[in-house]
Amino acid sequence: MIPKIITGKGSTRRLIAYLFGKGDANEHVDPHLVASWNDFAPDPGRSPHRNPKEVEKQLYTQLDQPVAMLGRRAPQTTVWHCPVRAAPEDPILSDAQWAEIARRIVAAAGIAPAGDTEACRWVAVRHADDHIHIAATLVRQDGRRPKRDYDMRAVQREARQIEVDYGLRRLKPGDGTAAKRPTSKEHFKAKRLGQDTTSREILRRRVRRAMAAASTETEFFVLLEASGVMVRPKTEPSGDVSGYSVSLPSDVNKQNEPIWYAGSTLSGDLSLPQVSKRLATTAPDPVTVRPGNPWHQATAATERIPHHLTHSDDGMAQGQLAALGGALDLLSLTAPAAARAELERAAVAFERATRSRIAADHASARALRRSVQAIWNDPVRHGDGAGLAMLIDAALTAVAYAVHWHRTRQHAQQEAAAEQALVHLQAAYAQVAEPVLVGLAHRSPGLQSKRRYAHHLQQAVPEHAERILNDRAWDALATVLAEAEAAGHNASALLDQAVRQRTLDDARSPARALTWRIHRLGQRHAPGPQAQAANARHTVQRPAAPSLFPEAKGRQR
Repeated sequence: MIPKIITGKGSTRRLIAYLFGKGDANEHVDPHLVASWNDFAPDPGRSPHRNPKEVEKQLYTQLDQPVAMLGRRAPQTTVWHCPVRAAPEDPILSDAQWAEIARRIVAAAGIAPAGDTEACRWVAVRHADDHIHIAATLVRQDGRRPKRDYDMRAVQREARQIEVDYGLRRLKPGDGTAAKRPTSKEHFKAKRLGQDTTSREILRRRVRRAMAAASTETEFFVLLEASGVMVRPKTEPSGDVSGYSVSLPSDVNKQNEPIWYAGSTLSGDLSLPQVSKRLATTAPDPVTVRPGNPWHQATAATERIPHHLTHSDDGMAQGQLAALGGALDLLSLTAPAAARAELERAAVAFERATRSRIAADHASARALRRSVQAIWNDPVRHGDGAGLAMLIDAALTAVAYAVHWHRTRQHAQQEAAAEQALVHLQAAYAQVAEPVLVGLAHRSPGLQSKRRYAHHLQQAVPEHAERILNDRAWDALATVLAEAEAAGHNASALLDQAVRQRTLDDARSPARALTWRIHRLGQRHAPGPQAQAANARHTVQRPAAPSLFPEAKGRQR
């Protein structure tokens, strides 16, 4: 249940007219009172033998009376408006239930404490199945001001208890960094325009993608316009651009003018200063992506995220999560059609996990950002299916660590968002990885080679060997080992190197994890004889790597 407090000046006349009107998009249905300060306030929606406008006037006059009695001594802020919305999956509540909810909300806010006959005047109006609007005046009937210190916090606390009492969807407490939700009016308009989602959400997604793909502010605006978004920069007298607004060509008001959204109203981290901070190069020397396969580089950078989340400071960890969110924003554009929808859902879900009150150190994650940009710039040249599979595999581990990182910092909304993203990533991984693994398995080497690889495996990871050999991905793992050998690598040394990269203890499928690691390592230039001999000496009596994150075991891959 989502309450939102809005305050204003003057009379309640306009607010009452809106609540009992048809709505900007004719979305209001059967507007009527469900509760009021005295339980018999005039109801424009239930007065069939009277002119509704006359009843509206009678209602707002009664609401405004305590304010009018003060004359010039009235406070500047006089109107208190609180929409209260149920979640889409919640059952439809009765008028009586909404009335009780309204009484609890105004009591929690200090507008009308229970049993206080001199409290502020208020009404609760229902014009849709899923929400009510509470309208009140901010002068008590005895002429005093209501005690409503921290009313938003108190109302949110009461909403969490209402969810429990009515068996409604329980929302996670937030830290004030969540993006603004679309209004019911925006949802209604989206349906009328034939859009799957609201203009606000479409714009937020496109702005995020542009921010993930751009390297400069100029490129950011160019990419936005290329995605079909109209951009209106905010220019200062000095000529500097200090902000921007965006709009969709199809989203216009009654005057056929574009409806503009400032970047900061789409999300706090999409204001121009925040976008510029993300794009800025803060290191002394520019960081460039080394020549090579950007899929491999992005995977390597993603594999380092769990280490940052467990060993780096919070700012660096937050920067890594922001970069991972940007990677997910772009991956759905480069993925095959079968996995595109799930990857996009994962990106939308994980967006909430990319920010908190902790200031992000974006400079620490430039390697991931640059490599994903290289993939996005030329997905055909670099994409072979295996690259995307191995990157998603690494992202699954990183997102599982993100769940734990947010949980330990009591970021409830971010934790839930990361968990939701994990579900979609797992679905996308299955769609991407399965065809690649089947193709590799069809090229599996002969029985003698597989026996030799099995022996190497038992030497390298005795604690996981049996599970790997019984996994359906074993044939694919044998194939990448054989192909690496054909390219000049030593299979035993390569296997040991793959095991040393990171523990397999939290891998849902160690066989698949090793397949992607060896596939990546095998495409590197093969070491010379002396280097191979050194690697062989290093593999003797190697102890098992300790798990960095035992609590994430079994949650990914």
